[in-house]
Amino acid sequence: MKKIVLMMIGLGITLAGHSQVSSNTKTQSKMKLNAGIVTDKIADTKAFYMEKLGFGVTFENEFYLLLHTPDKSAEISFLLPNHPSQQALFQKQFTGQGMYLTIEVDDVDKVYQELKKKKIEIKIELRDEPWGDRHFAIQDPNGIGIDIVEYAPQETEK
Repeated sequence: MKKIVLMMIGLGITLAGHSQVSSNTKTQSKMKLNAGIVTDKIADTKAFYMEKLGFGVTFENEFYLLLHTPDKSAEISFLLPNHPSQQALFQKQFTGQGMYLTIEVDDVDKVYQELKKKKIEIKIELRDEPWGDRHFAIQDPNGIGIDIVEYAPQETEK
């Protein structure tokens, strides 16, 4: 899986790094996005992402799990709700709505067949969009929709 694009609506996210753009300079430092989901389903979530999607563990302890994509190009984290080590902002559990993940792959048909063999429920069947993308969707144990897509090559203007 080439990269994971995480898009969130109404969810706190953690940014590693910072941006420096001033009126005098146009430089920007590196910024890395790590989306975090607060859930009491950490064990089920770990099994799903590792066994079904091939993710690996970057770090874990009794209340936090950080997973990476197979090529280690992106990460996603999971945190137990109401953990005493965390501030109030990171206490409330995700309710399963208003968020989705997009995983870009090189061969969506191959991934689709692999997940069907693993008996993963397909929520949106494999389809082609008028703008050229080919994709399908599944759902993780937290209710998060996962759109698995192969983007169509963009035509360049001549």
